Amino acid sequence: MRIVGILLVLLSIPAFVAWLRSYPRQRKWAYLCVGLLPFVVSALNLDAALINWAGWPGYAKGIVLSLLDTLALAILVTSAGPFRKLPLAGVFLFYLFAVLLSVAVSTLPMSSAFYLFQLVRVFLVFAAVASFAGQPGAVRWLCFGLALGATFQAVMTIDQRMSGAIQAAGTMGHQNLLGLMLHFVTLPLLALLLAGERSKLIMMGVFAGLVAVALGASRGSIGFVAIGLALLFLLSLVRRPTPHKWKIVGLAVLVMAVVVPIGISSFHERFASRPIYDGPDGERLAFERAAKAMWNDHPMGVGANQYVVTANADGYSERAGVTWSYASRSTNVHNMYLLTGAELGWIGLASLVLLFAWPVLRGLHFAFRYRTDPRGDVVLGASVAILVTALHGIVEWIFVTGHAQYVFAISMGIIAGSIRQHRRDTAANARAKRRRAVEARKTLAGKASVARG
Repeated sequence: MRIVGILLVLLSIPAFVAWLRSYPRQRKWAYLCVGLLPFVVSALNLDAALINWAGWPGYAKGIVLSLLDTLALAILVTSAGPFRKLPLAGVFLFYLFAVLLSVAVSTLPMSSAFYLFQLVRVFLVFAAVASFAGQPGAVRWLCFGLALGATFQAVMTIDQRMSGAIQAAGTMGHQNLLGLMLHFVTLPLLALLLAGERSKLIMMGVFAGLVAVALGASRGSIGFVAIGLALLFLLSLVRRPTPHKWKIVGLAVLVMAVVVPIGISSFHERFASRPIYDGPDGERLAFERAAKAMWNDHPMGVGANQYVVTANADGYSERAGVTWSYASRSTNVHNMYLLTGAELGWIGLASLVLLFAWPVLRGLHFAFRYRTDPRGDVVLGASVAILVTALHGIVEWIFVTGHAQYVFAISMGIIAGSIRQHRRDTAANARAKRRRAVEARKTLAGKASVARG
């Protein structure tokens, strides 16, 4: 069956290419699938492992291909110049380079290469989204897919909660992963609503995302999505205040009146048997001591995807006081920046900071410089989502998983595609203006010649 799965995924490449070339008007469904697939790939088994290390304790467990990867590749193959003058590509490639360097210092290069391959797949998704993000209506269909994905996860979390689960994780395996992924749904979709979008599917996507986060009962996810919502409302109103936006703010208050009690109830159930500050928070400090010691001993890092193995094999976890239990010894330090420093060294940390900071800066610059451009609203939402994820990384490591990076790549692609398309539109308008000026001069010269004759 594994071979059959691999063949089906590989054969989907020519199938997708043929479909997109034969029916260019149906590309909107491809855009919808790009938004939906990150949330259903695992649940529907829409991927296949060319190399499978299922027992590896790291976050990348093999050479894996999914239908999202093949669809992204097909979109790129059928697009005109998708990599030409692509904004933000440089910082992504810098991060890729840092991971490539880590393969050289890794004690087990193959496992580190798994993460490198994962990043190449994510880069293809980023470039694919950027290839169509600036086109009229394309991002709307992409957001329809994100909304459907959030709705699917909300239904699954509700079912899990009704079945007795205290922290519902949907089909993503862990509530922290689902919560972080939903940053990239609730914020861009809410930005569309603030811009005037009236689709009920987009509204449902925002509500479903908030419900799923609340049912996950993750303190970090709930706290940072609240920060993101407040920041997005503030920036959107500063960018361009309208009566419609104030109306959405009022509706948001009503939605929160439903969602907040769900979150409070989830917290009560989660911490009914122990105080909030017992156990895990002290454990976090032990993880951080282990990561700092590892980073201090290995300034170039120990290699991507190597933290758990190195922490246990070289005694860092034991010396730092990490509890001797499978749950504690098989996971990463709960800080994305410390994890990156320990695995990729100083170069890796610098590349990660740039990977977050540069898209946010470029996105905010675009949104506030071109206040009348309708693309600026969703760019603002994507920028805030990346910023919130960067802040969330202080207390969470889950960004390095493929599913989280998929939705990150989508938001990054929205920003890059909108910036590039605006440049193209500006250049096209300038060329049209020059042509009109030349034609006007020719017309005047013709009339002058007739007058002289």
